[in-house]
Amino acid sequence: MSGKAIELTDATFEETLKKGGILFIDFWAQWCPPCRAFAPVFEAAAEKHPDITFAKVNSDEQRGLAQAFEVRAIPTLAIFRDGILLSCEAGALPAASLESVVTQVRALDMEKVKKEVAEQQKK
Repeated sequence: MSGKAIELTDATFEETLKKGGILFIDFWAQWCPPCRAFAPVFEAAAEKHPDITFAKVNSDEQRGLAQAFEVRAIPTLAIFRDGILLSCEAGALPAASLESVVTQVRALDMEKVKKEVAEQQKK
């Protein structure tokens, strides 16, 4: 793994998601000041955690992905683990908060999460 955020598109999303593991996606736009402020924090986390896939989606260029995630405000951070969407929240995070989220996602009991998802799908 590179330890650098990758650019994600409609064409590469499914393939990236199927790789499994942990995936953080930053939905951003060039004109968005909070997005520009969050970008170096996101890149630093990517460098610090090369075992996690950090991806960026330009919401102006990849409107299909932005719509699929119902992105209404940017930046929005979507988090997956083992192909399961765990969170999709708007707002730029400070570095310490992003580190805390990384720690929480790593600590998840994915068997429990998968069981909960299966229960929800039955309803």
